[in-house]
Amino acid sequence: MGTLSPQTKQVWFVIHGYGQLAQYFIKKFKILEAHNIYVIAPEGLSRFYLEDIPTRVAGGSNRVGATWMTRENREMDIKNYISYLQTIYDHELAERNIPITVLGFSQGAATATRWVLHGKVPFDRFVLWAGIFPPDMNFDAGKEIFKKKKIITVFGDEDPFITPERVAELELLSTKLGLAPEKITFVGKHEMNDDVLLRVAQL
Repeated sequence: MGTLSPQTKQVWFVIHGYGQLAQYFIKKFKILEAHNIYVIAPEGLSRFYLEDIPTRVAGGSNRVGATWMTRENREMDIKNYISYLQTIYDHELAERNIPITVLGFSQGAATATRWVLHGKVPFDRFVLWAGIFPPDMNFDAGKEIFKKKKIITVFGDEDPFITPERVAELELLSTKLGLAPEKITFVGKHEMNDDVLLRVAQL
């Protein structure tokens, strides 16, 4: 979304959550376009029907979503999406020197984390939106890669997936990484928020 040009101020890689498609997810960042921010929204490599067969037959719905991984052949999925995301970065930005934000939404938070821990993305800001670090991450690599980076967490105050236990887990994982992320909350549920997007863009 937007135009990559000498006037571009920032590039954002935005990693969608479970069951979403990039073509719709990227629209949630439309407000950034007017601020010369170029948005890249890759899509998970595995797609599936969102409803089961009886529901689709009864209602005629054939909605499709994407996911980054499942428990089946998990490690191969992780390797594949890291390679895929890195290929996109190399194709789009490898020869450019421009501030980069990596944002992971929900399931995409773990995906984004594993990608940047690969160590080949010169990002400046890392945003966990409605998601947390993956508990099985490489903490030694994380300490090295995340130091001196701007780390931001964003949660809606009515997000049903962000329970007190989930927040406590994020705080524990952040401590293990030696991080004190900037915390932003907004009035809302499991969703994006234009005002917060603009705030993050200015941090």
